[in-house]
Amino acid sequence: MLTVNNIEVVYSDVILVLKGLSLSCAEGKITTLLGANGAGKSTTLKAISGLLKSEEGEVTEGTIEFMGQKINGKDPEKIVRMGIFQVMEGRRVFEDLDVVENLRCGAYTRSDRAGVKRDMDLVFDYFPRLKDRRHQLSGYLSGGEQQMLAIGRALMARPKLLLLDEPSLGLAPMLVKEIFRIIQKINEEEKTTILLVEQNASLALQVATFGYIMEMGKVVLDGPCEKLRENPDVREFYLGIGEGGTKRSFKNAKHYKRRKRWLS
Repeated sequence: MLTVNNIEVVYSDVILVLKGLSLSCAEGKITTLLGANGAGKSTTLKAISGLLKSEEGEVTEGTIEFMGQKINGKDPEKIVRMGIFQVMEGRRVFEDLDVVENLRCGAYTRSDRAGVKRDMDLVFDYFPRLKDRRHQLSGYLSGGEQQMLAIGRALMARPKLLLLDEPSLGLAPMLVKEIFRIIQKINEEEKTTILLVEQNASLALQVATFGYIMEMGKVVLDGPCEKLRENPDVREFYLGIGEGGTKRSFKNAKHYKRRKRWLS
């Protein structure tokens, strides 16, 4: 469904952030993009959704194709109408609007009122907490409820491809597990293709079928998630598990770059 082919992204005509990055997303599957802070994960999502322009960034090399059509250079609103919707890092709900009004904003591009009503009921089925708080201002929701609302608002646009940027950020562990369970359920029941950017590598590799690992603006390792989970370097440096199943020893972290086999 999505092919990112050898792209470079530059901010303010000077700062090179992505360096020949390539990835693809299979239709109806969850693909995850992992990496440390500053690796370029969020920039990758913004390149796909067309949001680089607002930050003085642009794709200077390579192409991004969605369902066979080139989309880099298109305006964000046109990309949304094509079926791509990004849930931004940090939730970004409209705090002065209530839950129902936020969800209606997600359906702004739609004119089928019956379908919008049906999808709002669907969102409330996935997130019963939102139904209980449907007339509450979203600024007064908890962090987990705001994340649910942000994902629900995205579903109201009936996306073909859903871009999720750090959905676990700032949430309690129990809420994180609930959010990931619902993400997997949405993928299975609605057949929505998902590109998931996440620092919780353990959960991301459980729900996704294929994964990419980024370092300093480029992909350094990729493969089916079951194989990534068994990779000794991924286990140590992303899952915190050393040899023999022991937890990672941080006194050896200084050897990290030297020992990473995928860069050798």
